[in-house]
Amino acid sequence: MDMKRSGYIFTLLAIVIFAIQDGISKHLGGLYPPAFIAMIRFWAFAAFTILMAARSKGGLRTAAATRRPVLQILRGVMLAAQIVIVITSLAKVGLAHSQAIFSATPLFVAVLSVPLLSEKVGWRRWTAILLGLIGVLVILDPGRDGIEPMLLLPLAAAAVFSLYVIATRLVSRDDSATTSFFYIGTVGAITLSFVGPFYWTGLAPVDWGWMALLCITGMASHYFLIRAYDLLDAAAVQPLTYLQLVFAGFMGVTLFGERLTPNMIVGSAIVVGAGIFTIWRESVVARRKVDREL
Repeated sequence: MDMKRSGYIFTLLAIVIFAIQDGISKHLGGLYPPAFIAMIRFWAFAAFTILMAARSKGGLRTAAATRRPVLQILRGVMLAAQIVIVITSLAKVGLAHSQAIFSATPLFVAVLSVPLLSEKVGWRRWTAILLGLIGVLVILDPGRDGIEPMLLLPLAAAAVFSLYVIATRLVSRDDSATTSFFYIGTVGAITLSFVGPFYWTGLAPVDWGWMALLCITGMASHYFLIRAYDLLDAAAVQPLTYLQLVFAGFMGVTLFGERLTPNMIVGSAIVVGAGIFTIWRESVVARRKVDREL
């Protein structure tokens, strides 16, 4: 019971810190180039992943040993690109609106798992996915002139992150979590180091403080999420991550003057409901598969 309680505490801490991190990213993204912000953030993240790898069993040599080098590198590149898109989206579209669309990620993962992971999706999950995608359309609210172009940013971020999740599931068949964590930090930092310097911008003194806080929250949120997954099943952790949508909406309205439209609220409710059902159903199917193998 104590382990479960600790797992839920770590999960909630991670979610709250992720929400704070998004708020800081929105602030900085509105003032400085997103690629530059992401590069600084990944430099700190890389240092954190290297430290974690060095302290793990076998040290850096073991952490860097991978059976899927190409896929591990691709994961790092995708996550780096996705972070740049997310920061741009938070700055241009807003916290609440962006998070509402990001919440469709588990649905995209379920769809992509069929052709890319050869997973079978039953009619219940297909129904939930279809309803969830309708919820996404409600959030996007395509008018007479179609979807607002800026809303393609959070949609692209969700799509790229879904591919990243699929790639993570593939490498997890051969590599440890420590190895996967090591590669996203180091490869992401190297990738952005080729791009970020072209956008180098002098930060105001006060914004160096915000940047430092962004780096600290980035490391802390990932650490707490790792600890949560150590103590709880993914099926227990993932539904709680939807609380980030609530925190994002609250911060967007109170701190940044954003407005929650009826479409955003109704669409988000549909997407979250469909997502939670999809995650729950995946865990049920996975347990049945394990029981059959036993």
